[in-house]
Formats: sequence, structure tokens, C-alpha cells
Amino acid sequence: MSDLHANWNYPNSIHTGAGRIQELPELCQQLGMQAPLLITDPGLATLPMVEDAVSLCTGKGLNCQLFSNIQGNPTGGNVEDGVQAYRAGNHDGVIAFGGGSALDAGKAVALMVGQDRPIWDFEDVGDNWTRVNADGIVPIIAIPTTAGTGSEVGRASVITDADNHIKKIIFHPKMLPSVVILDPELTAGLPDHITAATGMDALSHNLEALCSPFYHPMAEGIAIEGIRLVKDFLPQAVADGHNIEARTQMLVASTMGATAFQKGLGGMHALAHPLGAVYNAHHGLLNAILMPYVLKANRSAIEERIERLSRYLNLDNPGFDTFLQWVLELRQQLKIPHTLQDINITADEAERIGAMAAEDPSAGGNPIAFDAQTYATIFRNAVNGEL
Repeated sequence: MSDLHANWNYPNSIHTGAGRIQELPELCQQLGMQAPLLITDPGLATLPMVEDAVSLCTGKGLNCQLFSNIQGNPTGGNVEDGVQAYRAGNHDGVIAFGGGSALDAGKAVALMVGQDRPIWDFEDVGDNWTRVNADGIVPIIAIPTTAGTGSEVGRASVITDADNHIKKIIFHPKMLPSVVILDPELTAGLPDHITAATGMDALSHNLEALCSPFYHPMAEGIAIEGIRLVKDFLPQAVADGHNIEARTQMLVASTMGATAFQKGLGGMHALAHPLGAVYNAHHGLLNAILMPYVLKANRSAIEERIERLSRYLNLDNPGFDTFLQWVLELRQQLKIPHTLQDINITADEAERIGAMAAEDPSAGGNPIAFDAQTYATIFRNAVNGEL
């Protein structure tokens, strides 16, 4: 195995490799943080890795405290609570530590501590982002413990508006974390089913970015290699969680997916967002289940691209059917359910979900502009397992 320790400056400063968490106090100090607030989720808050991260900082004289009152799909209320904790502790920066939810919440808190408007005023619509007091955004260090969302290289957070049961994207360019630590040892204890679901999320990001019709060849190049890394390393990471090479490559594939999807996302995410908001289901698992149904619906617009991808992945008889078969076999190998029904989602709300999907910002990057009725049909297919 080649040495997988590296520092990259694309799209932000990324420190990759086993054991790099040890650099956390020094990186805080470089960003002028003397009193960082470490934001994570309740499940991680009780684990030694979080305790160790806080201890690393306090051991170097930093006043590092912990905030973990966030849900699996973080809400506006969770962000408000985080802002209160930040102010009460006189903090001067955020360490966002955990899966996509913790990273999104951490980035949103770092934004909101310097604002005097409600968070929904900064939803990623039109030029809402210009309402932000940019000088009020505090420095962020992002430390992912799952390989899926890639939120560590994103300039936005997905936050649930609990009153209206809708996920909203909060955006500002300065929400991009200043520094990222990709330490595979932090992901080694992740359960198989979470490794599988988050890894499929990374695949969906790369895949939808590749298939998006917008012109961005750099993102396309990143996406196609990100998909190869998932193909080669996700089964290994699920089979042996302590395979450090596989864990490293999946963290990188996740980062690549979120870097690439500035080119656009598509129907998988357009459906996964409302489903996550309405049913509070795991985002990565939703994308994994929806994937073949959305691919099939987009077939006429993506066939040539998928054939090119199949050749790069070295699949026998490269083409759409072969690729779809690979996706189905990968899901089966990773024990991903085949239908939404398998995770207790019925088709009762099909019309509502279809309408929400058509309005979701991700729908704008789908290769075909599906209407609400088409999204409702894809949703029903995914509930019933009709490919």
C-alpha cells in the first residue's frame, strides 16, 4: 500500500492520513482559535474519540467545550441551541466532528453566531446568501467520521425546518471549512450498515454529478474517479472496518463526491430530501435504495455517459444494463434493501412527495426535467420494487 498521508489545498486545506487528528490543537491555533466549540451528535459524544479530541485541545491550553444536542436530521432549533452554547462559552471557532448531520449543524452554527436574522433568511434561493454578515462567520475545522456526505468540502448545510417538515439548504461561500482532517482511524469503528449506507451516499453524489447536464469537465473528472474508488474500496471497508487503506479511500471518495456535485445533483437527492424530512429516514440509505429507479428513469439522457463510465470501471460488456446490474449487485452485497417498503415507507404520500421532489433544488440538475407526476411514479416504483 502506498503512503496515504497527504496535504491538499483543493477545494480547501485537507490533511489526509491515519493519526492526523493529533494535529487538531495546532490547527486550531493557526486559525486563531483559543476556545473552540466542538459540535457533534449525541451518539458520538459518549465515545472515546470525541473525549480524546477535546482532551487533545484542553491539553494544549485551549478552552474546548462540547455541544451535542442535535438530531439525525438537524433542525433550525438545534442550530439555535448551538448558537446559545457558543455564546455562553465565549467561543471563537467551531470544530464540526462527526457524520453529515454534525458537520452540517456545526457549519450552520458557525454561520449563525454572527447573524441577527433567522436562519431561513439564508436559504439557498436566488441571492439570499448576500443577506449574510460575512464577517460574523467564525472559522470551522471539519472532521468527518463517516465517508458519505462530503459536507467537509461543502459551502452549505442541509437543515430541517421542523415546523413545515421540509429540508432547506442554507448557503454561503464562507461556510466552507478552513481546514479538514480526513483521519481513517476515526471511521474504523463505524458499523457495517452505516459504512454501507454512507458509502452509497458518496456513490450517489459522484454519480449524479457525472450525469448532471451542466458543463463542468473538472467536476466530471473528479466524479468518475470517485466512483472507481467506491467500486474498489466500499466492499472492502464494509467487510473489514479496520482496513485503513479502504477507510482512507472511502473518505477521499466522499470528499470527491461533494467537490464534484457543484456540477449538480439530481432525482435521487430530489426524492431523498423530502423523504428524509417527512419520514426522518437515513439520507444515505434513501439514496442507495432510490438509485436504480432514478437511473432507469434517466436512461435515455445518460446512456452514453454511463457507457463511458462502465469502460473506466472495467466492467464486462460496458453499457447501461451492465452498469445497472453492477449497482444492483453492489447493493445486494452490502445488504442494502431493494425497496422503500423494506424500510417501512409506503406509497400513501406519493403525490405529496412527488410535488416536493419537483420543487427540490436538486431537481434542477437532473438530466431530464421530471414533473411532480413523474417523481411520484419513480417513488411508487421504489416502494414496490418495480424496475
